[in-house]
Amino acid sequence: MILRPTKEDLTEITLLARIVAKNIRDLGIDQWSDTYPNYSNFEYDLEHDGLFVIKQDNKIIGSVSLLKESDPFYKELVWKKDHSLVIHRLMVHPDYMRQKLGMKFFDYAIQKAKNEGYLSIKVDTHPDNFRMQNLIKTMGFVEIGFMIQMHRIGYELVLS
Repeated sequence: MILRPTKEDLTEITLLARIVAKNIRDLGIDQWSDTYPNYSNFEYDLEHDGLFVIKQDNKIIGSVSLLKESDPFYKELVWKKDHSLVIHRLMVHPDYMRQKLGMKFFDYAIQKAKNEGYLSIKVDTHPDNFRMQNLIKTMGFVEIGFMIQMHRIGYELVLS
C-alpha cells in the first residue's frame, strides 16, 4: 500500500536514498550522489503533499515524489501537454527490487494525475539508467527528448 509519510519518516527516507544512490553508482550510473537527494528535497516534497512511500514490516522500502510541474529544466523540451504531474526521486531499496514496486508507484501516479485533472505525467532519468528507462517505457511513456542542462532524458504519458 502506498502511504503518505510524516516528518518523522524523513530521516529514514534520506537513509534509503543513500542506499539507492550507492546501488546506482555501483552500476556505473552517475545519477545520484552522496548528497542528492537529501533531507531538504524530501522535506520540500512532503510540505507540498507530494511524497509517498511503501512500507513493509514497518520499514520504508520505497519512495516517490509526485509534484506539479515547475522544474525550469523541463522548459528545454517541447512537451505534448502543459498541465502535468511530474515523477521525481523514485527509489526502491535494492533488497526489494524485482517486486514491481516501481510499477506500483507509476500506477499510483497515473491514478492520482487522472483524479486531479492533469493532462499528462512527465518523468526524466539519466541516459545510463537503463532499469528506469525500461520501467518508464513499460508504463507507456514516450521519449520526448534530451535535456542538455540536466543531462536527462525526458518522457511523457498523455492521459486520455
